[in-house]
Amino acid sequence: MSALASLLFRGEQRISALDAGDRGLAYGDGLFETALVHDGLVVWWPAHLARLAEGAARLRIPMPDAAWLGSQLAAFVAQAPARAVLKLMLTRGAGGRGYASPDAVEPTLVLSLHAAPAPMATPLTLRWCDTRLAIQPALAGLKHLNRLEQVLARAEWRDPAIHEGLMLDTDGQVGCATAANVFALVDGRWLTPPVQRLGVAGVARAWVLANEPAAAEAGLTPAQVESADALFLCNAVRGILPVGRLGDRSWAPHPALAALQRRLGRSEPAFDPGS
Repeated sequence: MSALASLLFRGEQRISALDAGDRGLAYGDGLFETALVHDGLVVWWPAHLARLAEGAARLRIPMPDAAWLGSQLAAFVAQAPARAVLKLMLTRGAGGRGYASPDAVEPTLVLSLHAAPAPMATPLTLRWCDTRLAIQPALAGLKHLNRLEQVLARAEWRDPAIHEGLMLDTDGQVGCATAANVFALVDGRWLTPPVQRLGVAGVARAWVLANEPAAAEAGLTPAQVESADALFLCNAVRGILPVGRLGDRSWAPHPALAALQRRLGRSEPAFDPGS
């Protein structure tokens, strides 16, 4: 589905099309953020901006001026529906053929607006994916543009009754869903896999870790996930999504999960079920 609207910049200069030699297109040399837009505001924007800045520093891509970027975003999302999705891509810009980075980097910024997904009326049904996540600490935590592992994993099923897939890393540990972080309630604690070796440091994941005293990072095996008392996925567009089934295992609604969803709705009205 095409974007509702889009803007492209080289540095701070507006451009009409992406350069064919853009390194984001050629090599996935860049970062992206996907955020919910609610009533004209980008939800959790400070957290998205901080993650983008950290990623840009780690990849040595010049970061746009925060004030300039904020003004561009404010004008751009003003045209959005009451509820929409913003995608922001920051690449190293055009660099010709070859992996070596150009001496002078003029980054490309792409902003696009998309229709918001429909609310989930029922708990999620998940499957295990065959595609494994590579362990790469140099990229761990970053929301970088190379998502081929997730693309391959998502191509494993076409059944509309399956909402998401859980991915393991090459050591057999639980990593994440194809487009979300995962939390499992184990012995009274909400546990989520660490992101020091692989995975994305999700904005919604960070909110849970900061606001739920019983939440922590911990390695998880498939057996621990399947035997957990409750399971949920989370991301910055959909918030907290309860899981009702994973393979042959099913879960009834859990009061601790319902309480966490209510707390999120009070903290961020965009995720209030009544919004």
